Amino acid sequence: MPAPDSVLDRIHIVLHEPQNLVNIAGVIRAMKNMGLSRLRVVDPAEWDTWRITGIAHRSDDVVEATRHCASLDEALEDMTLVVGTSARPRTAQRNYDHARPWAGRMVEAAREGPVALLFGREDRGLSNAALDRCDGVAIIPTDPDYSSLNLAQACLLLSYEVFMAAGADSLPLPRGKRYTGRATRGEMESMFSALEEGLERIDFFSAREPEGVLRTLRTLLSRAEPDRQEAGIVRSMGFEMRNRVDHLLQGASEGSEDDDAHGT
Repeated sequence: MPAPDSVLDRIHIVLHEPQNLVNIAGVIRAMKNMGLSRLRVVDPAEWDTWRITGIAHRSDDVVEATRHCASLDEALEDMTLVVGTSARPRTAQRNYDHARPWAGRMVEAAREGPVALLFGREDRGLSNAALDRCDGVAIIPTDPDYSSLNLAQACLLLSYEVFMAAGADSLPLPRGKRYTGRATRGEMESMFSALEEGLERIDFFSAREPEGVLRTLRTLLSRAEPDRQEAGIVRSMGFEMRNRVDHLLQGASEGSEDDDAHGT
């Protein structure tokens, strides 16, 4: 099975008669965000490499590799699956589905050969003739009172679904700069032991069953998956409760001895 990167490398974005260079740059930014690098353009109203890369920074690789096609048939001729996009109802019945299911099908098809996600011009979308060349149409649900998406927005949303379907949801989530790695079992047990001692010192268990409380704390803190620093802070809280109470008791005891020494 091809790796996710090679699957994404087989997914092409095809722009049919785009009218606005800023929108083209926005599409390229969206592609870069979502790991896509194959762009084909059919009859753009304008194309200026310098301006596009000025808007979509660090996108020279995609811009320089863009294939300019004389017709839509040329752009789609080697595709094994073509998914179009449309935001308005058409007279003819199409293979409509939401973006997410289509993204999954595109990824599966891309394991065998190149596939295309086709976008039409900004002012009227894809023509019926263009949609006739599609295996299906991806729909992005929007608020019916404001359903318009610009070209770059639509591309970003669909590219995101493709990226996730290709396995991006398995990528590790970002960690804070101070993340110290997940606490070890020993560090967790030390934390629980310190909490138990501290709670005992403040008589927290005087009206509660210790075993049940400690089990609840174990469940809660284990679910939180603390890192080593966080477990250390909680452990220190337990030690501080214990030490503070011991200090107060020691002070009270010494005060009582002084009173006895003075015959009071």
